[in-house]
Amino acid sequence: MDKYGFLKVAAAVPAVQVANPVFNAAQAEKLLREAVKERVELVVFPELSLTAYTCGDLFLKPALVSAAEAALADLLVRTCQLKIVFIVGLPVRAGNVLLNAAVVCCGGEILGVVPKTYLPNSGEFYEQRWFASALDWNGDEVELCGQLVPAGTDLLFEVAGANVGVEICEDVWATLPPSSFAALQGADVICNLSASDALVGKHAYVRQLVAQQSARCRCGYIYTSCGLGESTTDVVFDGNALIYENGTLLVHSQRFSTQAQLVSTEIDVARLRTERAANSTFRTDSACETAEPYRVIESGLPSAQKPFALTRAVEPLPFVAQGENLEENCREIFNIQVAGLATRLTAAHAKTAVIGISGGLDSTLALLVTVRAFDKLGWARKNIIGVTMPGFGTTDRTYQNALALMKNLGITWREVDIKKACLQHFKDIGHDEKIKNAAYENAQARERTQILMDLANSTGGLVIGTGDLSELALGWATYNGDHMSMYGVNAGVPKTLVRSLVAWVSAQEKVAVKRVLQDVLATPISPELLPAQKGKIAQKTEELVGPYELHDFFLYHFVRNGFGPAKILYLAQYAFKGKFTTPVIKKWLAVFFRRFFAQQFKRSCLPDGPKVGSVGLSPRGDWRMPSDATAQIWLDELAGL
Repeated sequence: MDKYGFLKVAAAVPAVQVANPVFNAAQAEKLLREAVKERVELVVFPELSLTAYTCGDLFLKPALVSAAEAALADLLVRTCQLKIVFIVGLPVRAGNVLLNAAVVCCGGEILGVVPKTYLPNSGEFYEQRWFASALDWNGDEVELCGQLVPAGTDLLFEVAGANVGVEICEDVWATLPPSSFAALQGADVICNLSASDALVGKHAYVRQLVAQQSARCRCGYIYTSCGLGESTTDVVFDGNALIYENGTLLVHSQRFSTQAQLVSTEIDVARLRTERAANSTFRTDSACETAEPYRVIESGLPSAQKPFALTRAVEPLPFVAQGENLEENCREIFNIQVAGLATRLTAAHAKTAVIGISGGLDSTLALLVTVRAFDKLGWARKNIIGVTMPGFGTTDRTYQNALALMKNLGITWREVDIKKACLQHFKDIGHDEKIKNAAYENAQARERTQILMDLANSTGGLVIGTGDLSELALGWATYNGDHMSMYGVNAGVPKTLVRSLVAWVSAQEKVAVKRVLQDVLATPISPELLPAQKGKIAQKTEELVGPYELHDFFLYHFVRNGFGPAKILYLAQYAFKGKFTTPVIKKWLAVFFRRFFAQQFKRSCLPDGPKVGSVGLSPRGDWRMPSDATAQIWLDELAGL
């Protein structure tokens, strides 16, 4: 698809007058023209929107049905030049029965008619009194507005490269919603024309229902319900419009508004198709679908309406929950880490946990997880052995923070200065200590790992790994150095999330610990392998490999969503507007792809560690890739942008 795989859609809530199709069609036209100005490609109106839903026994009067058809015919003429697909609701004659139908239109033509399947017949709604269910009607076309058009629940509509299915109100409440079958037949987007009354507690249930259906079907879902102007004789309608994508709410209307509304956004159809292709359950369901293939109706709407401008939110920190969800997510992730480590400690019959403490973010989070795991098991914190191992680049700030953290958390702490051992090692292998190359840096990391491993062996313990998901993605770890452990508690946690987790734990700790954690959060990220300059950190990781917020953004959209360089760059420009320029984003995106591919060999032999979110790089599960794969395709695409 063009436009990076996005489809611009809208849910319309027009003002209506009961049993006045001329007025209702005019209101629909106003919103249609507004939608065209916003470059919307698909707009959905509520159930029976050309008559109003609350006409009651007036639906049995031929005059109302004929007036609705005439109003639709007039609307088609008035909108024939508009480049948009729209779906309106009205009663449609089909032989001897009357259908509660959704009529799909474009360019002055009716593309198809989809009748409602499940008709409520209780409470205030007695639709079976007026309409026939699609299950009771065996036709496949109807005559409407002088056109003989396809009709049935087996219709899909191609709109600007996306496949669109339709269901009506009660259909989504059914045990087997028609949208489930439509999705298995290839519908990327489901449109629901609804008329649902407002009752206490119902709105939350509707949101759950639509969210779950969009998630199960891995589809976009446009739900719009009637509001202003419907009869309030016995019930009230709230004008509830919702647009979801794979379980996530993108946009919604203002309920109980006294104004007509049009809410629009973009649905990422390309992402949904990638989700379906990668999900074995969806593939199996599709293979088991035994119905005859659905009829696909071409709309003729071009798939490249320019200029295209994204309006939906794109989170710059996709791994970090926003607002009130942040605390809940941090608690859940931290508990996963703690539970994973507690189980491993028990299974290994470990007597101690050994962890290197640098005074940086990653080792701090790993220590906090380890302390909580010991507390959970009822084990004494003194059996956690924290080791600070000053090297050539260790600064007083990180050293003091490491000591203060271990002492205030009540664990056993040890200090092993590695400088003499490394100098001896350089002598042994004939390396000039003045040459600050990879051997100089990595020797320190491997010396530290050797100390931790041997200490764990001597105390019957496990070495707790501190490296995070972002470092694994970039290969920013010394092979068989900090890359190795006996259980890596941070293996599923990206760097941007590490910061949030440490801040969350900090809020719960006593003052002394909180003070240290706040300074750790304020310390620049560094491996501290090169000599300090005037007591300050000489190596700043993000100056060497790039900003972690960019790399985490790239990682999420490449691994989780399967996007290529063009789409990732487009989204990053949008998400980081005003913070990073396009050349800067392109530079680090190239670095990301080069390093991600070149460093796969480090991920192919990772220690065990818990997955905490939707992205993982374990070679045993989420990411299986040859170590000698090339990034050339992705780099070529990026170079051509």
